[in-house]
Amino acid sequence: MNTILESLKKNVRSLFAEPPKDQKFGTFGGVFTPNVLTILGVILYLRLGWVVGNAGFIGAVMIIVLAKSVTICTGLSLSSITTNIKIGAGGAYSVISKSLGLEAGGSIGIPFYISQTLSAALYIIGFTEGWIRVFPDHPPLVISTISCLTLLVISYISAHLAIKVQYFIMVIIGLSIFSFLLSPERVVTEVHLLGSFEDAGFWEVFAIFFPAVTGIMAGANMSGDLRDPRRSIPAGTLWAVGITLAVYLSLAYMLSIVASPDELRGNQMIMVDKAFWGPAIIAGIMGATLSSALGSMLGAPRILQALAEQRTIPLHTILAAKSNRNEPRNAIIFTGIIIFVALFVGTLNVLASLITMFFLITYGMLNLVVFIQQSMKIISFRPTFKIPRFVPLMGAVGCGLIMFLINPVFSVIAIVTIVGLYFWLERRGLQTNRGDIRGGMFLVLAERASRIAMKFPRQQVTWKPDLLLPVDDPKVWGGPLLFIRSITHPSGSLFAFTVKEDNVRETEKDLKSLLAPIEEENILVTSTIIEDKDFLHGAKLVIQTLKAGTFKPNILFLTVGSDSGKDHVIQELVSEATRHELGSMILRQHPRVAFGMQNNVNLWLRDRSPNWHLAMLIALQIQSNWDGSINLVTVTPDKSEEWRMYEFLEHLSDEARLPSMTDFHVIVGSFEESLHSAPRADANIFGLSGHLDFDFMRRCTKLTESSCLFVKDSGRESALA
Repeated sequence: MNTILESLKKNVRSLFAEPPKDQKFGTFGGVFTPNVLTILGVILYLRLGWVVGNAGFIGAVMIIVLAKSVTICTGLSLSSITTNIKIGAGGAYSVISKSLGLEAGGSIGIPFYISQTLSAALYIIGFTEGWIRVFPDHPPLVISTISCLTLLVISYISAHLAIKVQYFIMVIIGLSIFSFLLSPERVVTEVHLLGSFEDAGFWEVFAIFFPAVTGIMAGANMSGDLRDPRRSIPAGTLWAVGITLAVYLSLAYMLSIVASPDELRGNQMIMVDKAFWGPAIIAGIMGATLSSALGSMLGAPRILQALAEQRTIPLHTILAAKSNRNEPRNAIIFTGIIIFVALFVGTLNVLASLITMFFLITYGMLNLVVFIQQSMKIISFRPTFKIPRFVPLMGAVGCGLIMFLINPVFSVIAIVTIVGLYFWLERRGLQTNRGDIRGGMFLVLAERASRIAMKFPRQQVTWKPDLLLPVDDPKVWGGPLLFIRSITHPSGSLFAFTVKEDNVRETEKDLKSLLAPIEEENILVTSTIIEDKDFLHGAKLVIQTLKAGTFKPNILFLTVGSDSGKDHVIQELVSEATRHELGSMILRQHPRVAFGMQNNVNLWLRDRSPNWHLAMLIALQIQSNWDGSINLVTVTPDKSEEWRMYEFLEHLSDEARLPSMTDFHVIVGSFEESLHSAPRADANIFGLSGHLDFDFMRRCTKLTESSCLFVKDSGRESALA
């Protein structure tokens, strides 16, 4: 007798004993057991009969298989990606955040955490319904509160204690299922294969049933406590999905042959009444609901702790804390508070519908992550568990369709909520030491788009300003970045470079610092340093090299200063740009007034000149960004030609669809004299001839008292397109 007592004491002590710090779970205890016990939960005992009663046996099979197909695809996707990456704490949150970044992971992880927490409340309500069946006089709220507190204490003490408790519950659930399968009831005279859905439509019934199959994440949520997640998650998840599918189909068939549809719809305890031994079913209900609630209580705080660890949520310092035994106890307490609130305000069917939406969003995103990584065909995605591409695609599309078929309004609200969370998290500027696939994903899209674009010639109708900017010395370059912004915003781009023989790294920093203000304007800015002794030689190499690119500049932007020593360099670069079909712009900035009030632009045109398309396009860009007006100006030495020149300007304005506020000015006299009498403007734009007259460029800023831009077409622009 003493030996037996000592043995019992030893077993009890081992049950509550703290495990070693480095002890983690294997496949059976860490994945398979929590998955199975979460799937075989309250819906199995309390709602499967109602589903069969409304849908009939064939309808119930359709609902079960459809729901399982989503979780099978998700389980396969989860199994595949966990054999490719080192999954951290948080299960699906860890997978999504490692793939699409903390913002995407958080926007999905927060609703996923809520769904797991609400699941615990759902299962406790189910346990309470089973308890009331045995003890009808007991207050439901008291039962719910006591059971919730008990489970919280178990999960608070240790996850190992919770897993050990679940082993006993699994035995009880197995016995209860066999008790119903051995039902002594007579087979009904007529089995209803297709139901009439009297209580609810197909998709409403589906929504209420779907939480029954959502336990596949219970094991993944324990990823941070698994000995080998890469092996345990695929094996434990897929075995759990397969076995529970067989259980649900078997019980659905038994329910259809031992009870009429009216009994199934009207008696939620039908399995108790029809079982070989009713108390076994009641024990199964209580055990299943408690184990499912316990599984959710183990998983949800770990998701919350993982969210907090990455500073994704408020109170992250408190919620990220762990005990010396790796238990997220602050997160457990916070989760318990939310469960208590849900118990006071929720009902079984309402909670089931909410949970369905949250789980579908999470499953859909998980499938999408796997599909994206498969489609990218990157070498880093080489899972040891391979699945066809149609599997995650079916899972993602299926989740989206089912959401909208169940409740379109709530689906839109859920998606808007996730998008809102994403932008909220993006504004917080979350930082992580690990990388993700976002940059690579968009790079792959850009590469594929560029391959398609290369099959088509660049059309004038799609023209936009893509500037090539040589910078002689980033430290002292006083170029007009604000004016460049006015030319390129909103859809243009800037490729800047400098040529340097030494101190390349320092020069690179100076160049990036110089371009930072224009990059902050959301303009695409790229830059590089060319290592060469001669600036002109290096610049020519850049022009020649970029000609072969898909995203190549189309305008060379230069500035002319007071020093005439660099004029020959500008002449050479313009000639090189012309040879490689680039337009050219040379700016002579007024040293005192610069661009004045940034309002009016004078565009100078010559009759029958072929070189005006680029100048007009640039004038339109500047006018749009300055929110100003354009003056079309032309000069004629003959007074009799004045009227014809007005007609020429009006016709050109009409053909080019210039703004209605455009003014026309015909000045009679010599060209240089007309520069004095022209309307005042903040910038004057002129056509550029083949031979560059640098003296005139410098003199022009004095004559117009403004900055002057000299433009030469490449022949590939059209202001009439």
